[in-house]
Amino acid sequence: MATATKEELVAMAKLAEQAGRNDEMVQFTRALADIAVSKNELLTEEERNLLSVAYKNSIGNIRQAFKALSHVEDKTTDDFLKNLAKKYKNKVFDDLVKRCQDIIKLLNEQLIPISSENLDSRVFFTKMMGDYYRYLAEPKIDANRQRDEYINAAKSAYDQAVTQSEILPPTHPVKLGLSLNYSVFLFEIQNNPRKAIDLANSAFEAALAELDASKGDSYKDATLIMQLLRDNIAIWTDKAEEND
Repeated sequence: MATATKEELVAMAKLAEQAGRNDEMVQFTRALADIAVSKNELLTEEERNLLSVAYKNSIGNIRQAFKALSHVEDKTTDDFLKNLAKKYKNKVFDDLVKRCQDIIKLLNEQLIPISSENLDSRVFFTKMMGDYYRYLAEPKIDANRQRDEYINAAKSAYDQAVTQSEILPPTHPVKLGLSLNYSVFLFEIQNNPRKAIDLANSAFEAALAELDASKGDSYKDATLIMQLLRDNIAIWTDKAEEND
């Protein structure tokens, strides 16, 4: 759909999501981004959300495949199958790197620069870059030779987004989403449960204190993310107590 309008691309992206055609959803939303960049325009909130969902779903399938193969490799007593699972897992990792680097390049070279005057978009895309470096840092395999670099890049992106988001209200969905994902990074990648819990709890309490001021979709989005924060706090606290 090289000559499709933005309206057609938005509609096709939504249809692709409903049909579970994740890679095609990526193509449609990437075309939307290309149009915006060519005109030096921001993506609308709807367009950037579709882009985020497209890449998250596509890469989510790759991450799930990697985890499934890791489970086979860890659990099987068949050396032949174990070796095949390991080799296959390395191929899946290559796919993960390719797809993550694609969106990271788009964010770093195009979407973040054109969002310099729009705080919401800048925080949204900077957080997004942290997320995809986090996904690259997840696999603990020999082939992931740049894992430490990915961890540092993810932390740097999250820290930048935190600084940028300081003036946003605590109930802002982008700010809450940043706290949610950064705390996951601290817990899962940096193995720092106390810091993860503190960040999640701080974001939850700050948002709770001002929740009554939120309205409409912002209120709905905020409460959904707050529930995820609260769930993580409970799970992580239990695990931390078990390890004490």
